[in-house]
Order: sequence, then C-alpha cells, then structure tokens
Amino acid sequence: MHTPELPRLLLVEDDPVLGPLIAELLADDYDVHLAADGQKGLHLGLTEQWDAMVIDRGLPVMDGLELVAALRRKGVATPAIILTALGATADKIAGLDAGANDYMSKPFDAGELRARLRAMTRSFVPAASLVDVGGWLFDPANRSLRSPYGELVGLTAKESELLALLADSPEKVFTRGELLAGLCHPDDSQSVIDTYVHYLRKKVSKSLVRTVHGLGYQIGDGA
Repeated sequence: MHTPELPRLLLVEDDPVLGPLIAELLADDYDVHLAADGQKGLHLGLTEQWDAMVIDRGLPVMDGLELVAALRRKGVATPAIILTALGATADKIAGLDAGANDYMSKPFDAGELRARLRAMTRSFVPAASLVDVGGWLFDPANRSLRSPYGELVGLTAKESELLALLADSPEKVFTRGELLAGLCHPDDSQSVIDTYVHYLRKKVSKSLVRTVHGLGYQIGDGA
C-alpha cells in the first residue's frame, strides 16, 4: 500500500541535543530537515519547498528573526513558528512583526507545538496560490501584491479581479469590452476599466499593465 508523503518541515535549531529531539518528536507527522545555523536555514528556505518551518531565535550566523524577515523579503510565505527562551511580550511582538506566524517560548510542550503547527498549516494559503506577475507576488485570496523587495501593497476587490483576469492569460490582449464583461455590469462604461488600470499602475508600477494601442490591455513586466 502506498504511504502518502509527509508534509516537509524545515527545523532550524543549533542546540545539538534539542534539535534532534524536536525532529524526533515531529517525525511521525512531518518529513523534518534540520539546519544548525541561520545561514543554512536561509539557503534551504530559499531553494526548497516547505510546508512549515520551526525556527529557533538565538541562532549562530543569522538570528532567527533576521532569517524569517529575509525569507519574507524574498517572497517565501511558508508558515513559521519561532521557538525561543525569550518569552516577554515585546519579544513575541518582535517575532510576529518579523514575519513569523506564531511564537512559542522554551521550554515548550511537544503536544502544543504539534497542535500549533496543525492550526497554522490549516489556515495557510499555499504558495502555489501565489501568482508571479512581473516579479511581484500576487495573492488573489488576500488581494495583495508583494514587490521583489518585500513591500506589500493592498488591492481593492475590483483591482484584484482585474489583475487576476489579466494574469490568468498573460499572452492574451484583452479588449475593454472583455474586461468589462468579466468585472462589471455590461451596461457600465468601458472607461471604468481605464480607471481600474490607472489605480493599479499608481499603486504598483506603470508597466504592470501594458496598453496595446487600438486593442486593449495585457499584463506587463512589472518593472
């Protein structure tokens, strides 16, 4: 009988005793890969696909908060829990602000860690749902765009719908009529589409949506 593959978990922990222990505790539920410093964790986080990450804060080479922040700047949205001996409220706020999804203080209960991982991954929007639009990461579910430098831009519902329609067929040039039919009431003026395009360009980049003169609009390079 085929055994389903376990979700992949990146564990970044430098303690030579605690790291293997956590990996063993999670081994029934996850395919755990252990990295012993922040630099190795960053390399693995950027070059491989993960379903979840557990990251110690006090890491050598690169602090755990710096690691999470660096991954987020690169568009890696994999859910992450910070583990740390620093349990003050200010420390938790710093961890969440750096981009972590959750924060647990050491010592911790193994059952609680597993439960938090389950809860975090249940609510997570997988990276596959993110769309690369000219180097920007478009998240239709959350109506947002993240720049190559980590800047997050929120979109209105109509702006998001317009971008999703264009990005779904990047080679296609859409007429204003086609976009109007997909986004608005057919009795609306086609100038409404021009307005939404203007708003998108103003928020993101003039080249995000390309004008094809005499025809309509096409997704651009975003540069």
